[in-house]
Amino acid sequence: MSEQSVVLELTRIEAAHLAGLVAQFAELVDGAVVETGDPAVARLVPDAYDDAESAAEFRRLTEADLLDRRRDDAQAVLASLGETAVLPDDAPDSVLVENATITLDPTAVGAWLRTLAAIRLVLATRLGIAEADDHHPDDPRFGIYDWLGYRLDGLVAAVAGDDD
Repeated sequence: MSEQSVVLELTRIEAAHLAGLVAQFAELVDGAVVETGDPAVARLVPDAYDDAESAAEFRRLTEADLLDRRRDDAQAVLASLGETAVLPDDAPDSVLVENATITLDPTAVGAWLRTLAAIRLVLATRLGIAEADDHHPDDPRFGIYDWLGYRLDGLVAAVAGDDD
């Protein structure tokens, strides 16, 4: 990963929507356990072994820490969005589409990458996306999934130093 800061630009309404998604994700993983049967949480902590007994033991030892780290990453993303994501109830359209610039230090970049990827995993599970063929780009329910992919791809390109 890059050891440089990354400058991210998004509109205020994008920041507000992203903050809402990240807050929901933080709630999902806060205190969650796979035994609750939520397939989205299970996808966030996949089996490390093919053997069911070994996988269960590994999960028992690591699940809480992994989910805590995911929650902490989400909190870091929310902190970096800060006031950019706060919109007054009566905000005019001109405020909603204002561009906001967020500078992410290398630690924040890592939190953003992990959080956006994890939210996409949750959405993929909820939408039934297991393979590329399961994605329906004309279905509006996939819009947030696609937008997060766009933002994640842009962040990866910025970290890699791609100018495109």
